[in-house]
Amino acid sequence: MTSEEIRKKFIDYFTSRGHTLVKSSSLSPSDPSVLLTTAGMQQFKPYFTGDLDAQKDFGSMSTVSIQKSFRTSDIEETGDATHQTFFEMLGNFSFGGYWKKEAITFAYELFTQHLNMPISYVTIFRGSAAVPKDEESRAIWQSLGIKDIREEGMEDVFWGPTGTSGPCGPTTEIYCKNAEGKDVEIWNIVFNQFFYPGSRDELLKGVPGKELKPLAIQGIDTGAGLERVVMTKQGVQSNYDTDLFVGIMAKIRELAPLAEERVQRIIADHIRASVFLIADGVRPANKDAGYILRRLIRRVLAHKIKADIHGDIFGSLVPVVQQKFGTIYPELNNPEILNVISDEQDKFEKAVVGGLAELKKHAVLDAAGAFGISSTYGLNFELMKEMAPEPTSGISQHDFDREFKKHQEISRAGTEKKFGGHGLLLDTGELKAKDEIELVKVTRLHTATHLLQAALRQVLGNEVHQAGSDITAERTRFDFTFPRKLTPEEIKKTQDLVNKAVADDLQVTFHLLPKKEAEKTGALFFFKAKYGDPVKVYVMGESIDNCFSKEFCGGPHVGHTAEVGRFKIAKEEPVSSGVRRIRGTVE
Repeated sequence: MTSEEIRKKFIDYFTSRGHTLVKSSSLSPSDPSVLLTTAGMQQFKPYFTGDLDAQKDFGSMSTVSIQKSFRTSDIEETGDATHQTFFEMLGNFSFGGYWKKEAITFAYELFTQHLNMPISYVTIFRGSAAVPKDEESRAIWQSLGIKDIREEGMEDVFWGPTGTSGPCGPTTEIYCKNAEGKDVEIWNIVFNQFFYPGSRDELLKGVPGKELKPLAIQGIDTGAGLERVVMTKQGVQSNYDTDLFVGIMAKIRELAPLAEERVQRIIADHIRASVFLIADGVRPANKDAGYILRRLIRRVLAHKIKADIHGDIFGSLVPVVQQKFGTIYPELNNPEILNVISDEQDKFEKAVVGGLAELKKHAVLDAAGAFGISSTYGLNFELMKEMAPEPTSGISQHDFDREFKKHQEISRAGTEKKFGGHGLLLDTGELKAKDEIELVKVTRLHTATHLLQAALRQVLGNEVHQAGSDITAERTRFDFTFPRKLTPEEIKKTQDLVNKAVADDLQVTFHLLPKKEAEKTGALFFFKAKYGDPVKVYVMGESIDNCFSKEFCGGPHVGHTAEVGRFKIAKEEPVSSGVRRIRGTVE
């Protein structure tokens, strides 16, 4: 059975049982608590918490998806039989609809009857001081004829939350035998019963003052890595032997026949992951998701040097990835992907020269010094050892990794301080300001964002709708629905319209109206947001019937548009299929 056939069987099974198919969200998430999308449930978090209404948005209390996912924790494990940085997650979800009996029965039927994959054994939650043992799941599995039911603890079969807080709950896992006869975890069914106001690490450590709280809506969140399902079903010994990778691996073996198997797998994973990240708008940088992409590209180039691989490795392999996955994910069919990689390759080659010169300045380096050079020049530790064996001779990979983890913790703490609501004067989720000075800036940028959406609809048409926004003191980031890249003329016209509205010094007022009455005014609103009743409708212009912009919003805004200052579109880029992003600044 091919991977395409498995995808279809999975989707057909759940859509025929009342689930709405929801396309994959971007790898670059709107959730500020995570760098990249790590799981299928991430785009559905607001539905589990009750902030959004699934019945209203999807026409059903249940959904099914195949989600593009990325886990940075798997970078070092990449190259073994079952780990990749990028993977696809099969998932079915219910938001206050069905519960344990239906979820377990669906999984049992799909595996045993539709995919013909016998279940080896299952796990259930053994219980903890805060959460009782899951005897309900045990009874359901027994009723389906499963005899081998094993109990495990919080670290293994209690999932979530993702990010810095969120839904979570006990799970039941399904194991099947792989080609070697070993039991492999295939599917995890999460029973989202609780909300935890902290990270998963804090939950496992039992941080004082943070307790599990029951969710008003009990939800089902399931996840099965497509690569692992395909590996098991196709009877091969690693994910890299499946039809998801076979074309990529064949090309790598052609280019680098003498490279170690693990190195060939790392190259395959990192190139595939890089293509998907770039297609979703991530660009190489020295921080956040851009740092992850830069690390992947440069790790491939480092292995290229070490394995003495000649030729354009990305130019040869990117088209193979696009051919395999471009029909399923059309956003991959973008010639800009190779341009981004080519630019990064040029920077890397200069970094190698600079990094080597810096390394030769030192007779001996400690782990902190080596990491400093690594982060400055974008060189991985293996390549540094190869280029300068004497200065790095006293440093182990373990020591270097420890420095990297310290850097991650410092970065994470900085991110939480800036974006997590700790010590901020303003944090609405969309707007963030640490002090009065930043508050003035984000207020100007927030008002400019309203003007931007109105201008985009004038230039591009009413198919433009807000798909997300994030505003800091430095810039506004506005996501909107539109099927193609904007032309330079369209970008200029949009920017000019915003600046004309600023120059016209329009009055900014709001009307407090019952929600239904507010909707009748034609005011714009973000369909994913949860508004109260009554709502504020902010108007920029003469009146609610004669204005440049009117939107549902809670504020803050300037009093007159002239206070915004000159608006500039700094960048226009893709986020995902059918969604674009504009980054803008004001002067």
